[in-house]
Amino acid sequence: MRGIPLFRIAGIRIEAHWSALVTAVLLTFLLGGAVIPQLAPDVDHVQRWLIAPVGAIGFLATLLAHELAHSVTARRSGVHIDRITLWLLGGVSEMHDEPDDPRTDLRIALAGPATSIAIGVGLFAALAVLRSNVSLGLTGAVVGWLAGTNIVLAVFNLLPAMPLDGGRVLRDIVWMRTGDQLRAASIAARGGRYLGAALIGLGIAEVVVLASAAGIWLVLLGLFLRSAATADLAAATARHQLGSTTVAEIMTAHPFTVLAGTSVEDFLRSGLPTWHRVFPVIDANGHPIAVVSLLELARAPRLRRDARVESVARELPAAAKVTADTPLTNLLSSVLLRPGLDLVAVVDDAHRLIGVVTATDLVTASARSALGIPVAHAS
Repeated sequence: MRGIPLFRIAGIRIEAHWSALVTAVLLTFLLGGAVIPQLAPDVDHVQRWLIAPVGAIGFLATLLAHELAHSVTARRSGVHIDRITLWLLGGVSEMHDEPDDPRTDLRIALAGPATSIAIGVGLFAALAVLRSNVSLGLTGAVVGWLAGTNIVLAVFNLLPAMPLDGGRVLRDIVWMRTGDQLRAASIAARGGRYLGAALIGLGIAEVVVLASAAGIWLVLLGLFLRSAATADLAAATARHQLGSTTVAEIMTAHPFTVLAGTSVEDFLRSGLPTWHRVFPVIDANGHPIAVVSLLELARAPRLRRDARVESVARELPAAAKVTADTPLTNLLSSVLLRPGLDLVAVVDDAHRLIGVVTATDLVTASARSALGIPVAHAS
């Protein structure tokens, strides 16, 4: 999930997906139209709508603190974090790889809810101290809502269902007790699917019985949980099947490349391999800088064939550049490859291109591994 870059905290890139704006707007209307009138009924209409956006932004800030706790703990444990992205249903800390042992993962999983609880308790304590001396009124109502919401967020996140933090906690405990990582992931994913189904049912009931649009939020959350739990289980299964397989074993060595500065016309007439649909663009030193897809070129409404190929290519993200000894399981957890659109560039110590991995390579490797036949390309 890519978002708009905002800033960095402790060296971690913070981004916001466009859907985070939807969350901010919905929270503003919730605060101004329902929460503040209940908690502070005597507050002026204009004042409550002025402070409602502040409360919404404050909630997003506490979400960011929750994710930062995960990320900082992960970095201290040697796990690389690419970025934190705020979006419609919360925040996501994107890990470049997975922890190697359940105890490390358990610490990372618990850091977020612990931070949310600390924020909630801290805000309640501050309110208690200040209210003994001054009347907080509108400010107290918003701060109290933030405090309660953070504690509710922590409790919800600790439910034993993937991809919630509680699902990771459940997975880590089962993993520690049984030594079977796949079984642990399966149990936690099943919890995610059950919780997702329950939230969908509750959301539909709220819409139909209570005629409340808030039920739509529960339905969306339930659908997300079911989908994410299924994806987590698929990734865990792939990691189990592929074991110690490295990128070098499945990559296409010495691939067809496009030199930056080449025109689209020359590229299309350069004798492209008929079985490839996506190609790496390299600079004069052999460093991969972008990826060009025949599918995207074919869909372009006004394709200028005299344009340079890098002008119609997409930049190759840092996560899509790996070395040949990178475990394939790390690749599966850090990069999403769309068939015919994306690729991973395999580079040497000088960052020169030596191979590529596509979605087809990953699917083929997983299928061969599941069938018990060699994954590596025949030499």
